Amino acid sequence: MTAPKKVPEGLALLREPFPDNQISKLPKQLRRGDQDKGKCVRGSQYTADGYACGGWHARSVHLDYVGHAALTDRLLEADPEWTWEPLALDERGLPALDADGGLWIRLTVCGVTRLGYGDAQGKTGGDAMKERIGDALRNAGMRFGAALDLWHKGDLHTDDEPTHAPEPPDQAIVDLKRQVWEAAQAADITDAAHLAEDFAVRMDGLILADATADELAAYLSLLQHEASLRAAV
Repeated sequence: MTAPKKVPEGLALLREPFPDNQISKLPKQLRRGDQDKGKCVRGSQYTADGYACGGWHARSVHLDYVGHAALTDRLLEADPEWTWEPLALDERGLPALDADGGLWIRLTVCGVTRLGYGDAQGKTGGDAMKERIGDALRNAGMRFGAALDLWHKGDLHTDDEPTHAPEPPDQAIVDLKRQVWEAAQAADITDAAHLAEDFAVRMDGLILADATADELAAYLSLLQHEASLRAAV
């Protein structure tokens, strides 16, 4: 007779994947500081991956994330007495923000406390504080394993040790990646994460780290073509 499957509870429940109906989409700009914003509808320039969220933003890809309500529901299931508190208070007794406008919190679940950090991406007002709190809870929840599969798209549990010595890098690929990085910076793509996202969108889902010389050359050609168009304006 097969033993009944044990239902996760407490901290173990936080590690359980969220169902599809509790996963939302969060737009992430491809270029930092891009001020060309519009409504994200199917076929518009503001969606870089074909997903139409209906929001108002610059050209973006849409990342999977768990919203404040879904995370709160999971925390309540794991521990009905869970709490959070700001790491510091200001002179008015309100949660203190750091020099960058971010909020540090302590999240306590089942008697275990871990830190989290949230920001509002430069927004101000009451909605900005709610966004900081939600962001900080998601960040602290991730320390407990909540929605960890959405934060990390790779395989978290493969053997980190290579089974054989890695092949030396192809010098042509090294040179092309350097040229791609230089061209990307000229296009205001200023960090590796944005570059990887932009490459995946433009190159039909290919992974930049695994790109061949021909794929890198094709992507570089796109960046250089756009640069020439900007220079002609």
